[in-house]
Amino acid sequence: MSLKLDWRFKTFEALTNIELYEILQLRNEVFVVEQRCCFLDLDDKDQKSQHLSGYYNGKLMAFSRIVPPGVSYEFPSIGRIVVSGKGRGMGYGVELLNESIAKVEAIYGKCIIRIGAQLYLKRFYESFHFFQSSDIYLEDEIEHIEMTRQIQ
Repeated sequence: MSLKLDWRFKTFEALTNIELYEILQLRNEVFVVEQRCCFLDLDDKDQKSQHLSGYYNGKLMAFSRIVPPGVSYEFPSIGRIVVSGKGRGMGYGVELLNESIAKVEAIYGKCIIRIGAQLYLKRFYESFHFFQSSDIYLEDEIEHIEMTRQIQ
């Protein structure tokens, strides 16, 4: 598979001011404005995480953060998974998940990965071997589930 996006993978401390601004801007565009969700995105997990940013022609199109075990869950997790509305339907989400899983495994080895997923994306995550591992719960008025990926 040839990559469509130019990937950057950095610790919080290594992010430039511009990169951090672009990340927060993308997360706000999608999670707050597009999904009409009033929530506190800044949750003190970014500082502990590593950040995967996918750019196309210099524009941030996809992002996730790799959260260490013990911060969100007992296992490593992938959080704040987001693709720009301008990049949907171009395979960026698939590329983002593949890159995110590869980064988790590069850091922690083959391991269990857990995510908190919006329910409507369940089938998408199942295509990456995640399975539902909790009941449905409301987070910021959006139905979510925990999903777990066993060691592959």
